[in-house]
Amino acid sequence: MAQVQVQPQNAMQGGPNGAAGGGNQFVPTSLYVGDLDPSVTDSQLYDLFNQLGQVVSVRVCRDLTTGRSLGYGYVNYSNPQDAARSLDVLNFTPLNNKPIRIMYSHRDPSVRKSGAGNIFIKNLDRAIDHKALHDTFSSFGSILSCKVSTDSSGNSKGYGFVQFDNAESAQKAIEKLNGMLLNDKQVYVGPFLRKQEREGSADKAKFNNVFVKNLSESTTDDELKKVFGEFGPITSAVVMRDEDGKSKCFGFVNFENTDDAARAVEALNGKKFDDKEWYVGKAQKKSEREHELKLKFEQSMKEAADKYQGANLYVKNLDDSIGDEKLKELFSPFGTITSCKVMRDPSGISRGSGFVAFSTPEEASRALLEMNGKMVVSKPLYVTLAQRKEDRRARLQVCVLNVEAFFLLGQYVGGITYQRCRIKIL
Repeated sequence: MAQVQVQPQNAMQGGPNGAAGGGNQFVPTSLYVGDLDPSVTDSQLYDLFNQLGQVVSVRVCRDLTTGRSLGYGYVNYSNPQDAARSLDVLNFTPLNNKPIRIMYSHRDPSVRKSGAGNIFIKNLDRAIDHKALHDTFSSFGSILSCKVSTDSSGNSKGYGFVQFDNAESAQKAIEKLNGMLLNDKQVYVGPFLRKQEREGSADKAKFNNVFVKNLSESTTDDELKKVFGEFGPITSAVVMRDEDGKSKCFGFVNFENTDDAARAVEALNGKKFDDKEWYVGKAQKKSEREHELKLKFEQSMKEAADKYQGANLYVKNLDDSIGDEKLKELFSPFGTITSCKVMRDPSGISRGSGFVAFSTPEEASRALLEMNGKMVVSKPLYVTLAQRKEDRRARLQVCVLNVEAFFLLGQYVGGITYQRCRIKIL
């Protein structure tokens, strides 16, 4: 589709009305625009989308430090009809020679993260792009997102993802297209599974040795063998004991085949024996347990960080009279605030800074744009995205190395020799 250039209107500077709304509801006037070429500007995005209706605001999201495009942005319309028309007409339109990918911006992250209606397609012909995939699956229902995975050169990796707005449409697509030929290649179409779920399902059928704990002190090897023997032939069953022969209340059962071991875990985990609820699972080496615990810990930390990534704002230059409630009142017009706090010293005096966390990055982005530099009680606010201490230290360390490298060269400017210096990281 040819791009028609039009002069930007005053709406370019419009506020967040097109995407504002109470709570975490779905806003049908706000569009997410992905797969943007790094050179695409706000003005280009405005010019393209304003052809289909009155645009209230646009934004290409950028890295705060480098200013480089993150490859996506948002367009807000004044009414849902224009947003729907743009989604239908402009999706996969080339912008700076790269097709853009459009979908509604859902302010409720649970819609995206639930995985409901999300399917995985593999063994795709390399010629199938985002649009071809979208056209193939659109007959089964309303599509929220559609993407063919590509490498750094933009070439298809042979698999992709489609998320429908409901599980029924996804199931219909799976039933009709799984095993069918697309461009003379038989494709696999199935429910999308997260990495942890894929690894978990793969592990379930790959063990013979079962670990059981929370046993009664009176449980014997024979009783253990009798209970587990109902699921298949057992090569050994032992209750672990200390030097005095007292039960440690855990043991191991080894099956001849993996299917029997998996069925035993499925049936007995959580069951009560002698008023004791058993834990039954795959027996692991100490190194495996430590590795698994480490992965779980790292995953939980990552999920916690991702949850607030881009949604947590740092505010400073606050007047001493501003408390938690006043800070919340200042930022609440931009969305749902999950937490809000003014930092204070041990004596309760304001440090002049604080944090405001929103329910979505989009809300935080709007607040940042509107509130940074705004005069509040005769002082201009400084608002930016909050960073973890480790991230700040990493960025500062890069600055230290760059400064040291420059000054060690002994550059002469205006007759002054700059010697080696260091920046103290706070």
